[in-house]
Amino acid sequence: MNKDIIAGKWTQIKGQAQKKWGKLSDDVFDVQQGDSKYLAGKLQEQYGWDRDRAENEVRDFERTLHS
Repeated sequence: MNKDIIAGKWTQIKGQAQKKWGKLSDDVFDVQQGDSKYLAGKLQEQYGWDRDRAENEVRDFERTLHS
């Protein structure tokens, strides 16, 4: 799913993202608005993951949206 589609449907899929990454606050998801790089950065901060892991998590989440 491309970035524009995620941003456009963010309010619909935000709940799925919050369920997956419960440590992130509602504010993060409100500011994030489908920006995958911002989300990956916040995952790095909150979960202590390296950049590759955080980006892979976001990509895997995006893939689940296709199904």
